[in-house]
Amino acid sequence: MVSCAAVLLASSGCEKPADKKPETAGGGTPASLRIAVVPKGTTHEYWQSIHAGAKQAERELQGVEITFRGPQKEDDRDQQVSLVETLVSSRYDAIVLAPLDSRALLAPVKLAAAAKIPVVIMDSGLDGKVGEDFVSYIATDNKAGGAMAGKKLGELMGGKGKVLLLRYQEGSASTALREEGFVEAIRGFPGIELIDPKRYAGATRETAQQAAENLLTTNSDIGGVFCPNESSTYGMLLALRARNMAGKVPFIGFDSARELVDALAAGEVSALTVQNPIRMGYLAVKAAVDHLRGQPVEPLMDTGVALITKDTMNTPEHKNLLSPDLKSLLGTP
Repeated sequence: MVSCAAVLLASSGCEKPADKKPETAGGGTPASLRIAVVPKGTTHEYWQSIHAGAKQAERELQGVEITFRGPQKEDDRDQQVSLVETLVSSRYDAIVLAPLDSRALLAPVKLAAAAKIPVVIMDSGLDGKVGEDFVSYIATDNKAGGAMAGKKLGELMGGKGKVLLLRYQEGSASTALREEGFVEAIRGFPGIELIDPKRYAGATRETAQQAAENLLTTNSDIGGVFCPNESSTYGMLLALRARNMAGKVPFIGFDSARELVDALAAGEVSALTVQNPIRMGYLAVKAAVDHLRGQPVEPLMDTGVALITKDTMNTPEHKNLLSPDLKSLLGTP
């Protein structure tokens, strides 16, 4: 596990440092706690769900103001580092961070700790010490999620054939654990050959589709596919469709989005391994607030993971995980 630069930040401008925190009319205590929530990106539905959970915490906890800002691209480590540094210089009360890189983000997190700004790590691990560099780590048990996918895919393949793994991105601790769990589970099927060319999908659906197309060109006889996040899953889906293979090859992805849910219902995706990002965003903000208010905070929190198939996707629990009402939760029209 784990200043105001000329950097264009998604949905943000540069922060102005405050000489001191705002006070109430009576003086002495801050009018609100300013919590900055920094995702890996802002475009994927997964991060919008994280935002929804953070907003839910903002509404339920009194005296809390959430700022949600992330890099424009989900592979821009430098931009995320600069953003965290800017938030530290702006004297936010706490930072909730999903690190793009488990090592690159350690220095700005240590900078926040030195400035006595507590940091809560969510979603993906950081190469630091909980209780020293950051307050708490709140995430899915990613290795267990990957293992669930591997076991299910092995069963769908009848225990034999070639299975293709399209990895996500170097430095991403969460997806690396999913890939590790998947590989270990697949190795439990002696009749299955793992095709793992160590190729990475990259941060966008477009780069994922190109990587998937290249892999399918040289591996046309595959009997199963696994992808470890939303963008890699969608890119692979598009590549399978282009070859008329969607629905004909067992295919398990990770995370959900409207297009992936539709593909699951249509039988083009065999199963989705789904996290609970709304709960993750909520618990991460609550942990930051509890710490600031002197309440005990668990150092590790597992937000859960589920493997959902076409047969189970319409149960109330799974339907809420696949298709949450983000507009209502975010308060957008």
